[in-house]
Amino acid sequence: MSLAKDRVRIAALGDLHYTRTSAASMQPVFAQLAAAADILLLCGDLTDYGAVEEARALVRDLTGAVKVPIVTVLGNHDYEGGLQEEIRQILTDGGITVLDGDSCEVHGVGFAGIKGFAGGFGRGTLGPWGEKVVKAFVREAVDEALKLETALARLRTQHRIALLHYAPIAATCEGEPPEIYPFLGCSRLEEPITRYPVTAVFHGHAHNGRPEGRTRNGVPVFNVSLSLMRTIDPARPFKIIEIVDRPPASVDADRRMGSDRRTHEVLK
Repeated sequence: MSLAKDRVRIAALGDLHYTRTSAASMQPVFAQLAAAADILLLCGDLTDYGAVEEARALVRDLTGAVKVPIVTVLGNHDYEGGLQEEIRQILTDGGITVLDGDSCEVHGVGFAGIKGFAGGFGRGTLGPWGEKVVKAFVREAVDEALKLETALARLRTQHRIALLHYAPIAATCEGEPPEIYPFLGCSRLEEPITRYPVTAVFHGHAHNGRPEGRTRNGVPVFNVSLSLMRTIDPARPFKIIEIVDRPPASVDADRRMGSDRRTHEVLK
């Protein structure tokens, strides 16, 4: 836990897909991130094939360029080689906080993170019916949602940020072929976000989706996949939000507004 700050700038990026030959390729972006933000969030698919060599190359570049706290979740590519625990340890040894149903607090902001899972959205969400393998598939999505709920419940901070790899809403997947929507995320991941006061959500995975959407109760959701960020701004391919806490002008004014004793702003 680090000391709370009145103004916190959070940078987020996902789907780096580091390979054995990626060494130093992202260092200019990492240097920008470090200069622009107080915290860096990475939304999974850190590696391309889930190889430990890829994780080591990424950690070398990150630790060389980024001196602010880094919080991450793993993505499906990080599981590809079956070495996710080794990758998690490499990241942890590099001073990176890896969340998987866990939470942490940095500069007074709370973070809850999971990988998430697939399953579809809205009326198209897959249900636990039929073959055993279908029920197991749905169970994975349910379990991930429960992990996120548990992590959010642990936080006692004014601001809660949810960090995922898979998308919790369909809106940030728009632009992808509709037939792959069920593999990009799941509405079950949205449910815990609607039950807790969440300031913002970040995810990756939908490389050709939309950069922003909102949950059904209005929480902003940001798709920060690197390929998408590069189409928006090749020179600055990441998302920055700024959280500002300030006390109200007076208790009476606070009562008239019906607001909490502290407010936040989320800025692009």
